[in-house]
Amino acid sequence: MRSPRTRPAAVLLLASALAAFGLGPAATPAAAATVPVGNGSYSDTRPAGTSGPTTNTGTPVTPKVTSAARSRPVPTNDWWSSLAFQRYGDNPWSTPMYGHPLTYQATAGGLDVGYPTSPAIVGDGRQYEYAHKRDLTIGLTGLNSPDTKADDWSDWTVTPLWSDGTRTLRTTIGHGSPFVYATGTGGNAQITTAGAPTVFADQGNVLGITVAGHHYALFAPSGSDWNVSGSTVTAGLGGKDYFSVAVLPSTGALSTFAKYAFSFVTDSKATWSYSGGTVRATYTLTTEAKEGSERGTLQALYRHQWLNTSDALTSYTYVSPRGTMKVREGASFSTSQKASAVLPALPKSSGVDAARLRGYLNDVVNASDPFSGASDTYWTGKALGRLAQLVPVAEQIGETGIRDRMLNLMKGKLQDWFTAGGANEFSYDKDWKTLTGYPASYGSDTELNDHHFHYGYYVYAAAIVAQYDPAWAADSAWGGMVKTLVRDTANPSRTDSAFPFLRGFDVYAGHSWASGHQGFAAGNNQESSSESTNLSAALVLWGSATGDTSLRDLGTFLLTTESEAIAQYWFDADEQVFPSSFGHDTAGMVWGSGAAYATWWTANPEEIHGINVLPVTGGSLHLGGEKAAIRRNIAEMERENGGPAVEWRDILWEFQSFADPASAKSKWDAGNGGYTPEEGESKAHTYHWISTLDTLGAPDASVTGDIPTSAVFTKGSTRTYVAHNHGSSARTVTFSDGKTLSVPARSTASGTGAGSEDPDPDPDPEDPPTGNVFQLRGGGVLTTSTGGTAGSDTIPSAGGTNHDGTPYQPLVYEARGVNGTLTSGAGTTFRLQVDAGTTVGLGQQARISYDLTGDGTFDRTETYNYFATDPVTGWEEYSQARGLRSSTGTLGNLKGGTVRLEVWSAIGNGSSKLQTGTDKSVVVIPFS
Repeated sequence: MRSPRTRPAAVLLLASALAAFGLGPAATPAAAATVPVGNGSYSDTRPAGTSGPTTNTGTPVTPKVTSAARSRPVPTNDWWSSLAFQRYGDNPWSTPMYGHPLTYQATAGGLDVGYPTSPAIVGDGRQYEYAHKRDLTIGLTGLNSPDTKADDWSDWTVTPLWSDGTRTLRTTIGHGSPFVYATGTGGNAQITTAGAPTVFADQGNVLGITVAGHHYALFAPSGSDWNVSGSTVTAGLGGKDYFSVAVLPSTGALSTFAKYAFSFVTDSKATWSYSGGTVRATYTLTTEAKEGSERGTLQALYRHQWLNTSDALTSYTYVSPRGTMKVREGASFSTSQKASAVLPALPKSSGVDAARLRGYLNDVVNASDPFSGASDTYWTGKALGRLAQLVPVAEQIGETGIRDRMLNLMKGKLQDWFTAGGANEFSYDKDWKTLTGYPASYGSDTELNDHHFHYGYYVYAAAIVAQYDPAWAADSAWGGMVKTLVRDTANPSRTDSAFPFLRGFDVYAGHSWASGHQGFAAGNNQESSSESTNLSAALVLWGSATGDTSLRDLGTFLLTTESEAIAQYWFDADEQVFPSSFGHDTAGMVWGSGAAYATWWTANPEEIHGINVLPVTGGSLHLGGEKAAIRRNIAEMERENGGPAVEWRDILWEFQSFADPASAKSKWDAGNGGYTPEEGESKAHTYHWISTLDTLGAPDASVTGDIPTSAVFTKGSTRTYVAHNHGSSARTVTFSDGKTLSVPARSTASGTGAGSEDPDPDPDPEDPPTGNVFQLRGGGVLTTSTGGTAGSDTIPSAGGTNHDGTPYQPLVYEARGVNGTLTSGAGTTFRLQVDAGTTVGLGQQARISYDLTGDGTFDRTETYNYFATDPVTGWEEYSQARGLRSSTGTLGNLKGGTVRLEVWSAIGNGSSKLQTGTDKSVVVIPFS
C-alpha cells in the first residue's frame, strides 16, 4: 500500500544537482542505442511511448539558448531556468526570477526589475511572498523582441539576450547582485518606470531616482546624459554599448555604488575545501572594467553566508525572503563551517534489544515483496533506501545472513535499473543533456523534476553496497553507472560536455531547486530539502567507500552548506527569517518569493512537518544542530494536528529524537505496535534509531571529527564519539575538543572520553582539563578550577533595541595572570548554558578578548553571532558553532595576560540567565 505521499505530476518540481569530482566514463555518449558503462548500460533513446521535456500542453521543447550557448549543458533546476525552458507556450520570455535582492522578468521590451520589500500573506495564511512587482524595465528604445534566450551563465549569474532584428540587448543578473549590467546595440538606453520617478540626484551620466519607494541609480557612459520624460528615462550611449542600473540601500549610498557602476561582472565561481572537520568555501566574481580601472564590486550575502564569514561587511543591507542580506565590498568572500556529520548508521548500543530487532529485520527481509510493488524511479529509490538503512544494523547484532540477503536484494534492483533494455532503464537526452529513469514519476521526465530526490536513494544504496563489496563498486563493474547518475545530479565539472555543473544545487542560495522549468510566478521551489541532503550524504558515503576523496569532500560541502540553509529558510532556527505575520515555525516548501506551510499533495500537518525530515539516515544528523527549532516544530505540528502524529508518527518520533530522545522513546514505547511505517521507513530502523539515541543522547554538532564520517552524541555530562573508517587500515580520528578514537579498518568504533581504545577511560568526558578550560563563576570570575556550585547570573534585557555586535550592559568574566603557548591552527571555543524562560524573541551574544601581556590593551577580540533562545524554560547551549561575527587583532603567546568573556542581550525585551559554576558553561582558549 502506498504512502499518502502521491504528488500530482502536473505541478511537481524539478531535479536538483549536487557535485562530484572525477566522475564517470566517457564524457559524451556514443551514437548507439545502448551505451555500455562497465557491467551496466543506459540508452540514448527514450523507451517507446514515453516523453522527454515538454510544454504544459505536451509539445516537446529543446533548450531556449542562443547559438553561442548551444554546445553547453543547461543547468536546469536553477533560479533562472524559465529563460531556457519554455514550459508555457505563450510565454517565450520568462516567468518571474528571484535573484535577491532584485527580482526579474523578461518581456518583449526588455528586463522588468523589482525590489519587493513588504511580504504578503496568502493561501489562508499558509504562504508568505515577496512577490515580483515591476519597478522599472531595462531596455533599448524601440526594442520588441519575440523571445528571450539564455546567452551565458556561470555559478550564480545568467545573461539573457533579446534581439528583434534591429536591436540587441544583453543583461547580466545574479544572486546577491544589486546591479544589472547591460550592453545594447541599435537603440539608446531606456528605463521605463512603473510610475513617474522622483529624481534625487542628477549628475549627467549618473541619475538617482525613486520608484515605488525604492531607490535606483542609473549609470550611462561618461559624457552621456539621462533625460526624464514622464515614466521614460533615456540616454544616448555616445558610441559605447554599455550601461548599468543598481538598487540602492539608501540614497546616501549613491557615491559608493557609482564607484563600481562600470565594473561589469563576467563570471561567478564557488570553490570549496574540506579539512579537519571544517568546510571552507570562497565565492568569487570576475569583472571587466568598462571605464577606468575599478575591478571590485558589491555583493549582498544571504543570511546563511554572513552568519559564517569573518570577512568585513559594510553597513548596507537589503530586504529579502531569506531575511536580511548584508553587503560586502569586494569581488570575493569566504565562509567557514563545522562539517555536518555523516555515518552509515548509528552505532551499536546497549539500548537495543537484539532479539526484538531481529524480529523486525525478518519482517522486512521475508516480506513477499520487499520493494512494495515499486516500479518508477522515486518509489524504487525509497524502497532501496529502506533496505540500505538496515544493512549495517543487521551486522551490528551478528545477523550477517540477513545483511547479505538485503545486500543481494539491493544489488539485484540496482543492476536491473543500471542495464538498458528492460522494463526499467536510464535514458540519455542529448538536447537537455540529462539522464532520466523510466518509468518516470512526478515530472522527472517532462519537467526534469526531482532527479536529485530520486537518484539520491540509488547512490546511497550503492554506497552501502560498496562498503561491503568494493569490487561491485568498481568503475568496470557497476560503479560507472553510479557515477553517471552523480554526473547528472551532482556534476562538479564545468567542462563536462555531457552534463551541466551542479544541475540543481544553487551554490549561492545554499540549497537545491526542484523544478526543472521554474515556470511559476513565485519562482523556483524545493519541498523536501531532506531528500536533497540525502544525495549529499550519499556522495560522502560513496566517496568514502570508493576512495574518491574529492567526491567525498564535495558531498560534505553540499551537505554542510544546505544544512545551514535548511535551518534558516525551512525551520527559521534563529526566528529572523519568517515574517512575523506568517505565524508558522516551519515551511514545507521554500519558493523564490518566500515559503509555504504546505506540500504538493496534502495539507496534513504531519506531512508538512515531516517532508523535510525523511529519509532519516546517518546523513540526517545535522538536523540535531537546532534543537530549539525542533521543539517549536513538533509543538506546532501537534497544535495543527490536534494531537500527536498518527500517519507519519515514525518520521516525527525520529525528528524529535534529534532534540529530545527520551520523549521520542516514550512515544515509541506507547505506540510502536499499532502503526504502519512510512513508505521509506521500517519498524526495524525506527526502533534501532530511537533506542540508540535514547542511550547515547542527541547529536552534538558543536564537536566534529577530522573525517566526514564521524559524529558526537551527548547525554547529560557524557559525550559519545563515533566514527566509521572505510579505509583498509586502522586510523585515529581526532575530534575538535581534543578527544581521539582509534577505528579499525572498515569498521565503526565508538567510545566516551578519550575513546574506547583508551586503557584508562576518563570517567567524566565533560570534566574540563586544567590549564586552558575556564569555568564561569559568580562575581565575574573565569577559573580553571572545577567542582564549582551550580548557579546563574542574570543577563540584562536589550530593552527592545538591537545591540548585535556591540556589548550592552554585559556580564563580564575575567581570568588574569594567564600564561600559555598558542596552539597553531586552533581557535577559541566555548559552551554557555543560557535560558530565556518563556520570553519570546531574545538573543544572547558573546565576545571573548585577549590581553596577551596584561597591560590593559586587548590585542585580540572575537565577537560571535548571537544565539536566539527559545521561549521554553530550560537550559540551551550557545557555542562558537554559531559562527564568528567579527574579529580584530591577532593571537600570540600569553605572558601574564588577561582573558575576558562578555555576554549580553543582542536583541529582545526581557532578561535571561547564564549558568555558572558547572563544566557546562566554559571557555576553552587555544593555548597550552
